[in-house]
Amino acid sequence: MHNQLYLIKLKTDYTVKKVYSLIYSQNQIKSLTQTKLANIELNNSISLPVISIIGRPNVGKSTLFNRILGQRTSIISQVPGTTRDRVSSKTNWGEKQFVLTDCGGLVENPDDLMADLVNDQVTAAINQSDVVIMLVDANDGITPGDLLVADVVRKIKANVIIAANKSDNEERSQLSYVFNELGLGEPIQISAYHNLGIESLMSKIVSLFPPVQNTEEDDTVCNLSIVGRPNVGKSMLLNSISGSERSIVSPVAGTTRDTIDTLITYKNNNILILDTAGIRRRGKISHGIEKYSMLRTQNAISKSDVSILMIDISEIGTNQDSHIAGYITESLKGIVIAVNKWDLSDKYGITEESATKLLKRNFKFLHHAPICFISAMNNTGIDNLINTSINVFGEYTKMVPNLDLKYVIMNSVSAHQPSTSGRKAVKVYGVKQVSSKPPSFVLYVNNPEEIHFSYKRYLENALRNEFGFEGSPLLLDFRKNYYKSK
Repeated sequence: MHNQLYLIKLKTDYTVKKVYSLIYSQNQIKSLTQTKLANIELNNSISLPVISIIGRPNVGKSTLFNRILGQRTSIISQVPGTTRDRVSSKTNWGEKQFVLTDCGGLVENPDDLMADLVNDQVTAAINQSDVVIMLVDANDGITPGDLLVADVVRKIKANVIIAANKSDNEERSQLSYVFNELGLGEPIQISAYHNLGIESLMSKIVSLFPPVQNTEEDDTVCNLSIVGRPNVGKSMLLNSISGSERSIVSPVAGTTRDTIDTLITYKNNNILILDTAGIRRRGKISHGIEKYSMLRTQNAISKSDVSILMIDISEIGTNQDSHIAGYITESLKGIVIAVNKWDLSDKYGITEESATKLLKRNFKFLHHAPICFISAMNNTGIDNLINTSINVFGEYTKMVPNLDLKYVIMNSVSAHQPSTSGRKAVKVYGVKQVSSKPPSFVLYVNNPEEIHFSYKRYLENALRNEFGFEGSPLLLDFRKNYYKSK
Protein backbone atom coordinates (compact mmCIF):
# COMPACT_ATOMS: atom_id res chain seq x y z
CA MET A 1 0.00 0.00 0.00
CA HIS A 2 2.64 2.54 1.01
CA ASN A 3 4.78 1.74 -2.03
CA GLN A 4 1.78 2.35 -4.29
CA LEU A 5 1.19 5.70 -2.64
CA TYR A 6 4.86 6.66 -2.76
CA LEU A 7 4.91 7.30 0.99
CA ILE A 8 7.58 6.62 3.58
CA LYS A 9 6.78 6.13 7.22
CA LEU A 10 9.35 7.57 9.56
CA LYS A 11 9.43 6.98 13.29
CA THR A 12 10.22 10.12 15.27
CA ASP A 13 10.81 10.74 18.99
CA TYR A 14 8.84 13.65 20.41
CA THR A 15 9.01 15.20 23.86
CA VAL A 16 5.70 13.73 24.90
CA LYS A 17 5.68 10.26 23.35
CA LYS A 18 6.69 8.40 20.21
CA VAL A 19 4.41 9.16 17.30
CA TYR A 20 4.43 8.44 13.62
CA SER A 21 4.46 11.17 11.03
CA LEU A 22 4.42 10.74 7.27
CA ILE A 23 6.92 12.87 5.42
CA TYR A 24 6.72 13.35 1.68
CA SER A 25 9.88 12.16 -0.07
CA GLN A 26 10.77 13.71 -3.41
CA ASN A 27 13.65 11.25 -3.93
CA GLN A 28 11.33 8.29 -3.37
CA ILE A 29 8.89 9.61 -5.93
CA LYS A 30 11.65 10.20 -8.48
CA SER A 31 12.84 6.61 -8.14
CA LEU A 32 9.35 5.10 -8.29
CA THR A 33 7.80 7.29 -10.98
CA GLN A 34 9.72 6.41 -14.12
CA THR A 35 7.34 8.18 -16.51
CA LYS A 36 6.89 11.43 -14.61
CA LEU A 37 6.06 14.29 -16.94
CA ALA A 38 9.04 16.60 -17.20
CA ASN A 39 7.03 19.41 -18.77
CA ILE A 40 4.83 19.96 -15.70
CA GLU A 41 5.76 22.25 -12.85
CA LEU A 42 3.70 23.45 -9.90
CA ASN A 43 2.81 27.10 -10.22
CA ASN A 44 2.13 28.73 -6.86
CA SER A 45 -0.65 31.03 -8.08
CA ILE A 46 1.84 33.28 -9.89
CA SER A 47 4.36 33.31 -6.99
CA LEU A 48 2.01 34.63 -4.33
CA PRO A 49 2.85 34.20 -0.63
CA VAL A 50 1.43 31.04 0.94
CA ILE A 51 -0.20 30.88 4.37
CA SER A 52 -0.98 27.50 5.94
CA ILE A 53 -3.28 26.94 8.91
CA ILE A 54 -2.28 23.89 10.95
CA GLY A 55 -3.11 22.45 14.33
CA ARG A 56 -4.51 19.40 16.04
CA PRO A 57 -8.01 18.31 14.98
CA ASN A 58 -11.07 20.40 15.76
CA VAL A 59 -9.42 23.59 17.02
CA GLY A 60 -11.24 25.69 14.39
CA LYS A 61 -8.89 25.66 11.41
CA SER A 62 -11.66 25.55 8.81
CA THR A 63 -13.63 28.24 10.64
CA LEU A 64 -10.60 30.54 10.56
CA PHE A 65 -9.98 29.66 6.91
CA ASN A 66 -13.53 30.60 5.98
CA ARG A 67 -13.41 33.72 8.15
CA ILE A 68 -10.36 35.04 6.30
CA LEU A 69 -11.85 34.15 2.92
CA GLY A 70 -15.25 35.53 3.83
CA GLN A 71 -17.06 32.54 2.39
CA ARG A 72 -17.73 28.91 3.16
CA THR A 73 -14.95 27.06 1.37
CA SER A 74 -13.87 24.32 3.76
CA ILE A 75 -16.43 21.91 5.18
CA ILE A 76 -17.10 22.85 8.80
CA SER A 77 -18.16 20.13 11.22
CA GLN A 78 -17.69 19.15 14.83
CA VAL A 79 -16.49 15.75 13.62
CA PRO A 80 -12.68 15.62 14.04
CA GLY A 81 -10.86 14.98 10.78
CA THR A 82 -13.39 16.60 8.46
CA THR A 83 -10.67 18.39 6.46
CA ARG A 84 -8.73 15.44 5.08
CA ASP A 85 -7.05 17.11 2.11
CA ARG A 86 -5.46 20.51 2.23
CA VAL A 87 -7.72 23.09 0.65
CA SER A 88 -6.19 26.14 -0.98
CA SER A 89 -7.72 29.37 -2.21
CA LYS A 90 -6.30 32.56 -3.66
CA THR A 91 -7.55 35.58 -1.72
CA ASN A 92 -6.48 38.98 -0.43
CA TRP A 93 -6.36 41.06 2.74
CA GLY A 94 -6.52 44.70 1.75
CA GLU A 95 -4.09 45.11 -1.13
CA LYS A 96 -2.09 41.99 -0.22
CA GLN A 97 -2.82 38.89 -2.29
CA PHE A 98 -1.86 35.42 -1.08
CA VAL A 99 -2.75 31.74 -1.16
CA LEU A 100 -4.46 30.43 1.98
CA THR A 101 -4.29 26.71 2.80
CA ASP A 102 -6.48 24.84 5.28
CA CYS A 103 -4.69 21.67 6.42
CA GLY A 104 -5.99 18.55 8.04
CA GLY A 105 -5.38 18.07 11.75
CA LEU A 106 -2.11 16.48 12.88
CA VAL A 107 -2.80 13.37 14.94
CA GLU A 108 -0.73 10.70 16.67
CA ASN A 109 -2.19 7.37 15.65
CA PRO A 110 0.44 5.02 14.20
CA ASP A 111 -2.18 2.37 13.34
CA ASP A 112 -4.45 4.66 11.30
CA LEU A 113 -3.45 4.87 7.63
CA MET A 114 -5.81 7.79 6.99
CA ALA A 115 -4.28 9.71 9.90
CA ASP A 116 -0.84 9.02 8.43
CA LEU A 117 -1.94 10.34 5.05
CA VAL A 118 -3.36 13.51 6.59
CA ASN A 119 -0.09 14.06 8.48
CA ASP A 120 1.76 13.76 5.20
CA GLN A 121 -0.48 16.39 3.65
CA VAL A 122 0.21 18.78 6.52
CA THR A 123 3.96 18.24 6.22
CA ALA A 124 3.85 18.91 2.48
CA ALA A 125 1.78 22.06 3.02
CA ILE A 126 3.95 23.70 5.65
CA ASN A 127 7.11 22.98 3.66
CA GLN A 128 5.63 25.10 0.83
CA SER A 129 4.49 27.95 3.10
CA ASP A 130 5.83 31.43 3.79
CA VAL A 131 3.78 31.85 6.96
CA VAL A 132 2.30 29.11 9.16
CA ILE A 133 -0.55 29.80 11.56
CA MET A 134 -0.43 27.29 14.40
CA LEU A 135 -3.97 27.32 15.75
CA VAL A 136 -4.60 26.28 19.36
CA ASP A 137 -7.64 26.25 21.64
CA ALA A 138 -7.30 28.83 24.43
CA ASN A 139 -9.89 27.01 26.53
CA ASP A 140 -7.98 23.70 26.51
CA GLY A 141 -4.49 24.96 27.25
CA ILE A 142 -1.47 23.03 25.99
CA THR A 143 -2.39 19.47 25.01
CA PRO A 144 -0.21 16.57 23.80
CA GLY A 145 -1.58 17.28 20.32
CA ASP A 146 -0.35 20.87 20.53
CA LEU A 147 3.10 19.65 21.55
CA LEU A 148 3.13 17.37 18.51
CA VAL A 149 2.28 20.24 16.17
CA ALA A 150 4.81 22.56 17.83
CA ASP A 151 7.56 19.99 17.38
CA VAL A 152 6.76 19.77 13.67
CA VAL A 153 6.71 23.54 13.03
CA ARG A 154 10.01 24.08 14.87
CA LYS A 155 11.72 22.21 12.03
CA ILE A 156 10.50 24.44 9.20
CA LYS A 157 11.95 27.68 7.85
CA ALA A 158 8.65 29.52 7.47
CA ASN A 159 7.49 32.22 9.88
CA VAL A 160 5.26 30.72 12.58
CA ILE A 161 2.46 32.58 14.36
CA ILE A 162 0.50 31.05 17.24
CA ALA A 163 -3.18 32.00 17.21
CA ALA A 164 -5.12 31.18 20.37
CA ASN A 165 -8.62 30.52 19.09
CA LYS A 166 -11.84 30.74 21.11
CA SER A 167 -10.50 33.69 23.14
CA ASP A 168 -14.06 34.92 23.46
CA ASN A 169 -13.68 36.71 26.79
CA GLU A 170 -11.07 38.17 29.14
CA GLU A 171 -10.69 34.95 31.12
CA ARG A 172 -9.90 32.86 28.06
CA SER A 173 -7.58 35.56 26.73
CA GLN A 174 -5.56 35.34 29.94
CA LEU A 175 -5.42 31.55 29.62
CA SER A 176 -3.86 31.87 26.18
CA TYR A 177 -0.56 33.17 27.58
CA VAL A 178 0.32 29.62 28.61
CA PHE A 179 1.21 28.97 24.96
CA ASN A 180 4.33 31.12 25.42
CA GLU A 181 5.83 27.95 26.89
CA LEU A 182 5.94 26.43 23.41
CA GLY A 183 8.76 28.81 22.51
CA LEU A 184 7.18 29.94 19.26
CA GLY A 185 6.41 33.51 20.19
CA GLU A 186 3.59 35.31 21.94
CA PRO A 187 0.14 34.05 20.90
CA ILE A 188 -2.40 36.31 19.23
CA GLN A 189 -5.84 36.02 20.82
CA ILE A 190 -8.64 35.45 18.31
CA SER A 191 -12.11 34.03 17.97
CA ALA A 192 -12.65 32.81 14.43
CA TYR A 193 -16.33 32.14 15.07
CA HIS A 194 -17.03 35.59 16.55
CA ASN A 195 -14.61 37.45 14.24
CA LEU A 196 -12.47 38.75 17.12
CA GLY A 197 -8.76 39.54 16.71
CA ILE A 198 -8.71 38.62 13.01
CA GLU A 199 -7.55 42.11 12.00
CA SER A 200 -4.55 41.91 14.36
CA LEU A 201 -3.71 38.41 13.17
CA MET A 202 -3.80 39.33 9.48
CA SER A 203 -1.85 42.56 10.01
CA LYS A 204 0.92 40.52 11.61
CA ILE A 205 0.84 37.95 8.83
CA VAL A 206 0.98 40.35 5.87
CA SER A 207 3.92 42.16 7.49
CA LEU A 208 5.89 38.93 7.08
CA PHE A 209 5.16 38.47 3.37
CA PRO A 210 8.10 38.27 0.98
CA PRO A 211 8.08 40.57 -2.08
CA VAL A 212 5.52 39.48 -4.69
CA GLN A 213 6.95 38.91 -8.16
CA ASN A 214 3.74 39.01 -10.19
CA THR A 215 0.13 39.33 -9.07
CA GLU A 216 -1.51 39.99 -12.41
CA GLU A 217 -4.43 37.80 -13.38
CA ASP A 218 -3.98 35.61 -16.44
CA ASP A 219 -7.16 35.33 -18.50
CA THR A 220 -5.64 32.43 -20.41
CA VAL A 221 -5.76 30.08 -17.41
CA CYS A 222 -7.83 26.98 -18.12
CA ASN A 223 -10.06 26.04 -15.17
CA LEU A 224 -10.13 22.25 -15.26
CA SER A 225 -12.25 20.08 -12.96
CA ILE A 226 -11.70 16.36 -12.40
CA VAL A 227 -15.06 14.72 -11.72
CA GLY A 228 -16.52 11.25 -11.53
CA ARG A 229 -18.02 8.65 -9.27
CA PRO A 230 -16.25 7.99 -5.95
CA ASN A 231 -13.06 5.94 -6.10
CA VAL A 232 -12.45 6.06 -9.86
CA GLY A 233 -8.97 7.56 -9.39
CA LYS A 234 -9.53 11.33 -9.47
CA SER A 235 -7.01 12.12 -6.73
CA MET A 236 -4.43 9.79 -8.22
CA LEU A 237 -4.87 11.51 -11.57
CA LEU A 238 -4.29 14.91 -9.99
CA ASN A 239 -1.15 13.58 -8.32
CA SER A 240 0.07 12.16 -11.63
CA ILE A 241 -0.48 15.49 -13.33
CA SER A 242 1.02 17.71 -10.65
CA GLY A 243 3.83 15.33 -9.72
CA SER A 244 3.06 15.43 -5.99
CA GLU A 245 0.78 13.86 -3.42
CA ARG A 246 -1.44 16.92 -3.56
CA SER A 247 -4.61 14.99 -2.77
CA ILE A 248 -4.78 12.02 -0.44
CA VAL A 249 -4.76 8.84 -2.53
CA SER A 250 -6.62 6.02 -0.84
CA PRO A 251 -8.82 3.10 -1.93
CA VAL A 252 -11.55 4.28 0.45
CA ALA A 253 -14.48 5.76 -1.49
CA GLY A 254 -15.20 9.32 -0.40
CA THR A 255 -11.66 10.15 0.75
CA THR A 256 -11.58 13.53 -1.03
CA ARG A 257 -14.37 15.54 0.55
CA ASP A 258 -13.18 19.05 -0.33
CA THR A 259 -12.27 20.44 -3.71
CA ILE A 260 -8.51 20.73 -4.06
CA ASP A 261 -7.13 23.46 -6.34
CA THR A 262 -3.73 23.03 -7.99
CA LEU A 263 -2.25 25.49 -10.49
CA ILE A 264 0.26 23.94 -12.89
CA THR A 265 2.18 25.10 -15.93
CA TYR A 266 2.32 22.66 -18.83
CA LYS A 267 4.11 23.59 -22.06
CA ASN A 268 3.51 27.29 -21.35
CA ASN A 269 -0.17 26.67 -20.59
CA ASN A 270 -1.50 27.61 -17.15
CA ILE A 271 -4.09 25.15 -15.84
CA LEU A 272 -6.00 25.46 -12.57
CA ILE A 273 -7.08 21.93 -11.65
CA LEU A 274 -9.98 21.23 -9.31
CA ASP A 275 -10.00 17.73 -7.81
CA THR A 276 -13.43 17.11 -6.31
CA ALA A 277 -15.37 14.74 -4.13
CA GLY A 278 -17.01 11.98 -6.18
CA ILE A 279 -20.67 12.37 -7.09
CA ARG A 280 -22.84 9.57 -5.74
CA ARG A 281 -26.34 8.45 -6.64
CA ARG A 282 -28.97 10.58 -4.95
CA GLY A 283 -30.13 7.69 -2.78
CA LYS A 284 -26.63 7.30 -1.35
CA ILE A 285 -26.08 10.94 -0.44
CA SER A 286 -26.22 11.33 3.32
CA HIS A 287 -27.06 14.63 4.98
CA GLY A 288 -24.29 16.93 6.13
CA ILE A 289 -20.73 16.48 4.93
CA GLU A 290 -21.39 14.09 2.01
CA LYS A 291 -24.28 16.21 0.71
CA TYR A 292 -22.24 19.41 0.90
CA SER A 293 -19.35 17.72 -0.93
CA MET A 294 -21.68 16.84 -3.81
CA LEU A 295 -22.86 20.45 -4.00
CA ARG A 296 -19.22 21.56 -3.99
CA THR A 297 -18.52 19.25 -6.93
CA GLN A 298 -21.38 20.76 -8.90
CA ASN A 299 -20.04 24.19 -7.98
CA ALA A 300 -16.57 23.19 -9.21
CA ILE A 301 -18.08 22.14 -12.54
CA SER A 302 -19.86 25.48 -12.81
CA LYS A 303 -16.54 27.30 -12.29
CA SER A 304 -14.69 25.16 -14.82
CA ASP A 305 -13.94 25.73 -18.46
CA VAL A 306 -13.33 22.03 -19.07
CA SER A 307 -14.30 18.98 -17.01
CA ILE A 308 -12.51 15.65 -17.17
CA LEU A 309 -15.13 12.94 -16.63
CA MET A 310 -13.28 9.96 -15.18
CA ILE A 311 -14.76 6.53 -15.84
CA ASP A 312 -13.65 3.19 -14.41
CA ILE A 313 -12.82 0.58 -17.04
CA SER A 314 -14.72 -2.04 -15.03
CA GLU A 315 -17.96 -0.03 -15.28
CA ILE A 316 -18.09 1.93 -18.50
CA GLY A 317 -21.12 4.09 -19.12
CA THR A 318 -23.12 3.61 -15.92
CA ASN A 319 -26.19 5.63 -15.00
CA GLN A 320 -24.07 7.50 -12.46
CA ASP A 321 -21.59 8.45 -15.17
CA SER A 322 -24.48 9.68 -17.30
CA HIS A 323 -25.80 11.67 -14.33
CA ILE A 324 -22.46 13.46 -13.91
CA ALA A 325 -22.13 14.02 -17.65
CA GLY A 326 -25.55 15.65 -17.47
CA TYR A 327 -24.24 18.16 -14.91
CA ILE A 328 -21.39 19.06 -17.24
CA THR A 329 -23.67 19.36 -20.27
CA GLU A 330 -26.27 21.46 -18.45
CA SER A 331 -23.49 23.74 -17.22
CA LEU A 332 -22.31 24.27 -20.82
CA LYS A 333 -18.71 23.23 -20.11
CA GLY A 334 -16.08 21.59 -22.25
CA ILE A 335 -15.64 17.89 -21.59
CA VAL A 336 -13.01 15.18 -21.95
CA ILE A 337 -13.82 11.56 -21.11
CA ALA A 338 -10.96 9.70 -19.40
CA VAL A 339 -11.29 5.92 -19.10
CA ASN A 340 -9.04 5.07 -16.15
CA LYS A 341 -7.22 1.84 -15.20
CA TRP A 342 -6.58 1.09 -18.87
CA ASP A 343 -3.67 -1.11 -17.79
CA LEU A 344 -6.40 -3.66 -16.94
CA SER A 345 -7.93 -3.63 -20.44
CA ASP A 346 -6.69 -7.14 -21.25
CA LYS A 347 -8.22 -8.44 -18.03
CA TYR A 348 -11.63 -7.06 -18.99
CA GLY A 349 -11.25 -7.89 -22.68
CA ILE A 350 -11.87 -4.31 -23.76
CA THR A 351 -10.26 -2.49 -26.68
CA GLU A 352 -10.26 1.23 -27.42
CA GLU A 353 -12.65 0.59 -30.29
CA SER A 354 -15.15 -1.37 -28.18
CA ALA A 355 -14.96 1.11 -25.31
CA THR A 356 -15.53 4.02 -27.69
CA LYS A 357 -18.58 2.34 -29.22
CA LEU A 358 -20.00 1.64 -25.77
CA LEU A 359 -19.52 5.24 -24.65
CA LYS A 360 -20.96 6.67 -27.86
CA ARG A 361 -24.00 4.42 -27.49
CA ASN A 362 -24.62 5.25 -23.82
CA PHE A 363 -23.72 8.95 -24.07
CA LYS A 364 -25.33 10.02 -27.34
CA PHE A 365 -25.42 13.61 -26.14
CA LEU A 366 -21.61 13.57 -25.82
CA HIS A 367 -20.79 12.72 -29.42
CA HIS A 368 -18.45 15.72 -29.52
CA ALA A 369 -16.40 14.62 -26.47
CA PRO A 370 -12.88 13.24 -27.03
CA ILE A 371 -12.01 10.01 -25.22
CA CYS A 372 -8.63 9.31 -23.60
CA PHE A 373 -7.46 6.00 -22.18
CA ILE A 374 -5.23 6.35 -19.15
CA SER A 375 -3.77 4.67 -16.10
CA ALA A 376 -3.38 7.24 -13.35
CA MET A 377 -1.50 4.75 -11.17
CA ASN A 378 1.02 3.85 -13.89
CA ASN A 379 1.15 7.42 -15.22
CA THR A 380 0.34 6.33 -18.77
CA GLY A 381 -1.77 8.36 -21.16
CA ILE A 382 -1.54 11.43 -18.91
CA ASP A 383 0.40 13.51 -21.43
CA ASN A 384 -2.26 12.88 -24.08
CA LEU A 385 -5.04 13.67 -21.59
CA ILE A 386 -3.55 17.05 -20.70
CA ASN A 387 -2.92 17.93 -24.35
CA THR A 388 -6.49 16.96 -25.18
CA SER A 389 -7.85 19.08 -22.32
CA ILE A 390 -5.80 22.07 -23.53
CA ASN A 391 -7.13 21.56 -27.06
CA VAL A 392 -10.72 21.43 -25.78
CA PHE A 393 -10.09 24.67 -23.87
CA GLY A 394 -8.92 26.21 -27.14
CA GLU A 395 -12.11 25.08 -28.85
CA TYR A 396 -14.19 26.33 -25.92
CA THR A 397 -12.69 29.81 -26.26
CA LYS A 398 -12.61 29.88 -30.08
CA MET A 399 -13.99 32.81 -32.07
CA VAL A 400 -14.74 32.08 -35.73
CA PRO A 401 -14.07 34.69 -38.46
CA ASN A 402 -17.40 36.22 -39.41
CA LEU A 403 -17.06 35.71 -43.16
CA ASP A 404 -16.17 32.04 -42.73
CA LEU A 405 -19.09 31.59 -40.36
CA LYS A 406 -21.56 33.13 -42.82
CA TYR A 407 -20.24 30.98 -45.65
CA VAL A 408 -20.69 27.71 -43.73
CA ILE A 409 -24.15 28.49 -42.37
CA MET A 410 -25.63 29.92 -45.56
CA ASN A 411 -24.24 27.05 -47.66
CA SER A 412 -25.69 24.56 -45.16
CA VAL A 413 -29.08 26.28 -45.33
CA SER A 414 -28.99 26.24 -49.14
CA ALA A 415 -28.16 22.54 -49.15
CA HIS A 416 -30.94 21.68 -46.71
CA GLN A 417 -33.81 24.08 -46.14
CA PRO A 418 -35.54 23.93 -42.74
CA SER A 419 -38.89 22.18 -42.81
CA THR A 420 -41.96 23.96 -41.49
CA SER A 421 -45.41 23.04 -40.26
CA GLY A 422 -46.88 26.36 -41.37
CA ARG A 423 -47.51 27.92 -44.75
CA LYS A 424 -44.66 30.37 -44.55
CA ALA A 425 -41.21 28.97 -45.26
CA VAL A 426 -38.48 29.56 -42.71
CA LYS A 427 -35.71 31.80 -43.99
CA VAL A 428 -32.27 32.33 -42.47
CA TYR A 429 -31.01 35.86 -43.10
CA GLY A 430 -27.68 35.89 -41.30
CA VAL A 431 -25.53 34.67 -38.44
CA LYS A 432 -22.85 35.97 -36.11
CA GLN A 433 -20.86 34.66 -33.15
CA VAL A 434 -21.61 36.72 -30.07
CA SER A 435 -19.31 35.11 -27.48
CA SER A 436 -17.16 32.17 -26.45
CA LYS A 437 -16.99 29.97 -23.32
CA PRO A 438 -19.00 28.34 -24.84
CA PRO A 439 -19.07 29.44 -28.49
CA SER A 440 -22.46 31.11 -28.92
CA PHE A 441 -24.12 32.04 -32.19
CA VAL A 442 -27.17 34.10 -33.10
CA LEU A 443 -29.05 33.17 -36.29
CA TYR A 444 -31.54 35.69 -37.61
CA VAL A 445 -34.68 34.10 -39.07
CA ASN A 446 -38.18 35.15 -39.96
CA ASN A 447 -39.92 32.57 -37.76
CA PRO A 448 -37.76 31.14 -34.93
CA GLU A 449 -40.64 29.13 -33.45
CA GLU A 450 -40.66 26.92 -36.54
CA ILE A 451 -37.04 25.79 -36.13
CA HIS A 452 -37.08 22.11 -35.13
CA PHE A 453 -34.41 20.77 -32.73
CA SER A 454 -33.23 18.38 -35.46
CA TYR A 455 -32.42 21.35 -37.69
CA LYS A 456 -30.49 22.98 -34.87
CA ARG A 457 -28.50 19.77 -34.59
CA TYR A 458 -27.93 19.79 -38.36
CA LEU A 459 -26.44 23.29 -38.25
CA GLU A 460 -24.41 22.43 -35.15
CA ASN A 461 -22.90 19.47 -36.99
CA ALA A 462 -22.11 21.75 -39.93
CA LEU A 463 -20.21 24.08 -37.61
CA ARG A 464 -18.33 21.18 -36.02
CA ASN A 465 -17.42 19.66 -39.39
CA GLU A 466 -15.93 22.95 -40.55
CA PHE A 467 -14.45 24.49 -37.40
CA GLY A 468 -13.90 21.57 -35.01
CA PHE A 469 -15.19 22.58 -31.57
CA GLU A 470 -14.15 19.17 -30.22
CA GLY A 471 -15.27 18.71 -26.64
CA SER A 472 -17.03 22.08 -26.53
CA PRO A 473 -20.77 22.70 -26.36
CA LEU A 474 -22.30 25.08 -28.89
CA LEU A 475 -25.17 27.50 -28.34
CA LEU A 476 -27.40 28.38 -31.28
CA ASP A 477 -29.95 31.11 -30.64
CA PHE A 478 -32.58 31.72 -33.35
CA ARG A 479 -33.98 35.25 -33.27
CA LYS A 480 -36.68 36.99 -35.25
CA ASN A 481 -34.85 39.84 -36.90
CA TYR A 482 -33.52 40.95 -40.24
CA TYR A 483 -29.75 40.81 -40.44
CA LYS A 484 -28.14 42.94 -43.15
CA SER A 485 -25.02 41.29 -44.43
CA LYS A 486 -22.09 43.61 -44.86
